[in-house]
Amino acid sequence: MSYEAITYDFDERVAVLTFNRPDKLNAFNQTMKNEVRDAIAAFSADEERRVLVITGAGGRAFSAGYDLKEAGGQARTDLSVWRARMADDFSFTRAPWDCGKPVIAMIEGHCLAGALEFAQMCDIRYCSEGSTFGVVETRFSAGVVTLAMPWIIGARAREMILSGDTIGAEEARQIGLVNRVFAKSELRAETMKRAKRMSQVAMACLQWNKRAINQTYETMGFSTAMQYGVEACTILDSTVTPEYQEFSNRRRDEGLAAAIRWRDEQFRRYE
Repeated sequence: MSYEAITYDFDERVAVLTFNRPDKLNAFNQTMKNEVRDAIAAFSADEERRVLVITGAGGRAFSAGYDLKEAGGQARTDLSVWRARMADDFSFTRAPWDCGKPVIAMIEGHCLAGALEFAQMCDIRYCSEGSTFGVVETRFSAGVVTLAMPWIIGARAREMILSGDTIGAEEARQIGLVNRVFAKSELRAETMKRAKRMSQVAMACLQWNKRAINQTYETMGFSTAMQYGVEACTILDSTVTPEYQEFSNRRRDEGLAAAIRWRDEQFRRYE
């Protein structure tokens, strides 16, 4: 298969999907979202591959989240347009959760905003020592499309979501956001070793165990909570707050980098 924004390869019974926009910190644009859904569907139907590893190219980021430049021209107050976009983003983010076989996120570098949402919808998360995690969209008045974090780390989710703080790899491990932390030089080898070991389990066993685990969450109301989160995100993203207006004006007049610098400066003195 040939893709533009991802690569999709095989290593024995393990498939490897790589976000491949390293010059953009692997930010999610529409092309990447469509290709990721396509590749995960292909993996689900593949009778030879039993485990999927998802990672980012370039070494600097798993992904920095959704491509802000692509979204920059969208009218903030157009609720119907935002609802359609949020539905598409939610479908993309849920793809690892809905996949019928195990999905492992192999995280090196930044894992922020929508990328953190995506990683949390994977079954397992491994990261390198220098990785960082944050719900940074909070800091420019954007919503969380896929509100999985309360289900992953419990009450600690409140602090991360309400503050927009960024944390390092070891803290992420301590609160259960990632399963294991490896040295950067060892991340790929350790992840693939575990993925290949998992791939020796019978296909039916992997599929039924994942299905049963997911159903545990569904019984507790997972999908209902997710849908409420999508609607809350839609309403927030179509609301013009003073903070968003200033960010948007600076992005328009000075560029995205300048707008992000302004946003970060509002918090720097309290860091």
